[in-house]
Amino acid sequence: MPDSQHHVLVLDDEPDIRELLDLTLRRMGLKVTTAEDLGEARRALTENDFSFCLTDMRLPDGNGLDLVREIAEQYPQLPVAVITAHGKIEDAVMALKHGAFDFVSKPVNLNILRKLVTTAIKLRDEKPSKRVAVESNIKSDQGESNQGHDNHVKDEPGMEKLNGTSSSITRVKTMIRKLARSQAPVLISGESGSGKELAARLIHDLGPRAGQAFVPVNCGAIPTELMESEFFGHEKGSFTGANTDKEGLFQAADGGTLMLDEVADLPLHMQVKLLRAIQEKAVLPIGGRKEVPVDVRIISASHQTLRPLVDQGKFRSDLFFRLNVIELPMPGLSERREDIEELANRFLGEINEQWDEANPPVISEQAMHALINHQYTGNVRELINILQRAITMCEGNVINAEDLMLEDVATHEMDEPVNGRDDDQTLDTYIEDIEKKMLEDALVKARYNKTRAAELLGISFRSFRYKLKKFDID
Repeated sequence: MPDSQHHVLVLDDEPDIRELLDLTLRRMGLKVTTAEDLGEARRALTENDFSFCLTDMRLPDGNGLDLVREIAEQYPQLPVAVITAHGKIEDAVMALKHGAFDFVSKPVNLNILRKLVTTAIKLRDEKPSKRVAVESNIKSDQGESNQGHDNHVKDEPGMEKLNGTSSSITRVKTMIRKLARSQAPVLISGESGSGKELAARLIHDLGPRAGQAFVPVNCGAIPTELMESEFFGHEKGSFTGANTDKEGLFQAADGGTLMLDEVADLPLHMQVKLLRAIQEKAVLPIGGRKEVPVDVRIISASHQTLRPLVDQGKFRSDLFFRLNVIELPMPGLSERREDIEELANRFLGEINEQWDEANPPVISEQAMHALINHQYTGNVRELINILQRAITMCEGNVINAEDLMLEDVATHEMDEPVNGRDDDQTLDTYIEDIEKKMLEDALVKARYNKTRAAELLGISFRSFRYKLKKFDID
């Protein structure tokens, strides 16, 4: 709970609202200064050290956005939130784009306001050592310094996973650092396997919600008929099979971050409901009669470009603009080839440790050259799979270029059964023969270690075990 050492600036031209906000914040143990116009607020900013600022959008001598911009430039450590008119989502989005920490809508929900203020002050109270660690990491990535790396890893678990010194990954790290200090919705774009969930976790872990839940959900993996229940929850007896109350993903992420992975896969009817939940900061469980307030930061991700889907009518434009307040593009490996050697060596070390290799292999110069020049379709995830396969295939403790099987897996193994196809063989049985042979070959190459064989084929162990049973392979 905030205490009296924290000073809050409240700017609103309506006396009744100023009085309500003043009373609410003082009951939280905060010192409050109120202002009725921009001129008075600017004077207060020069005379006091504030921990938080709350401003209305419409003011007698200007717009609240003017103050948001000025605070972002002159007082970058001061979180500022805006009060918007009900339903004016455009104002909220504009404020967030200009650097606002968050927003609340009129009529102000006091519970939501209290949570917002607590989160903002927690951000302001962030330990200087943590900020210094981030600064040190960014400078190190830019080649300015390599000192203090060990401390950085301790203070910021996870940031070390964004290996690389390329300009593209340095930009990502810098942007993550900025996004962590905001509550603005973020849309993370990028190819499959480029690290979108990792970036989302870092934004969460480096921000004021770090102590709360990070809830990732793959929007394309939820059956359409279960989506509303999964997202918003349901009450007992609301439908057949609803034997107990169930909280949804929004409630599970209350106070923390909800990551909507592959958000482009949401059907249109769920896009409408999702938009309302985000705008109103509340959800209505199935069978419920009263909305449940939720305090959730939304981070979405997609390997598809959403703008063309909006133009095609497959994705709602209002939801797109609400989610895409700030876009974080994640570069694929083709955009950061200078990082591949560092990434490959790091992943190799992790795999060797996980597999407890008695004689850990190293990557030869020729193999590293092949990795750097390979055309990746699965990016970092594909690189890991290639290395797992190479460890299995290599003889001794040196991974050579041929052990990577960069062409064999994609073409040669598929070509071999073609030559043995019977003229009277159906398409289904032909494909089954190919699949069976690949399973058998993977088992041989993995020395009949089923876990490694599944990794070699790039499928889950459960899927691999199912296929063995299907083809009666012992």
